[in-house]
Amino acid sequence: MRILLVDDEAELAEPLSRLLRREGYRVDVALEGASGSHLAQTGGYDLLILDWMLPGVSGLEICRQVRSQGQATPVLFLTAKDTIDDRVQGLDAGADDYLVKPFELRELLARVRALLRRLPTLETSSRPPLLQFGDLSLDEANQLAYRQNQCIELSEKETRLLAYLLRHPNQMLTREQIHQAVWGEAELPSSNVLAAQMRLLRRKIEPKGTLPLIHTVYGKGYRLGE
Repeated sequence: MRILLVDDEAELAEPLSRLLRREGYRVDVALEGASGSHLAQTGGYDLLILDWMLPGVSGLEICRQVRSQGQATPVLFLTAKDTIDDRVQGLDAGADDYLVKPFELRELLARVRALLRRLPTLETSSRPPLLQFGDLSLDEANQLAYRQNQCIELSEKETRLLAYLLRHPNQMLTREQIHQAVWGEAELPSSNVLAAQMRLLRRKIEPKGTLPLIHTVYGKGYRLGE
């Protein structure tokens, strides 16, 4: 299960993301509203955990944006706002649950589990089961790619990298955009790490005799296309 945590308090976001990862979740972290909004709308997450007050774009606005796109991804607000009017405003914006700071970690984990249990019953999925471009497809949940009837096992980072490329076909994606989408702001890698990860991914999905799909835009980034 993939979770996006958007909170500008690094002293809270970092230990909370570690806790969620120890529970087996795949977690991306954004420390401000603009990047959080971009990831929420494009990342295909199973759960969004949003701080209400964020620099740039508020958590309330991020929630409204994903709902306006028709996404049914569960949204949990973390906030110091605890009046009835605040709660009503958050729920009216499309939030599914609301946790007032400070909170007990056990309660947060219980609410996360409860929201994720709802996923099989949601009428509208926030992401398709397979991402596809040409003869390449990706089963993101199981970290498996398929090309020319061959099943390709991927690592977690390779899966996230390929998923981001597949969601933006024929677009030039800068290194900074890819860093933010795949690694998150909490663990931005060097450009050498991205290049090495891209080489590993290419070796797997572009075996001998197949057309290359990932193209380097020198000095800028990468593009998925034929």
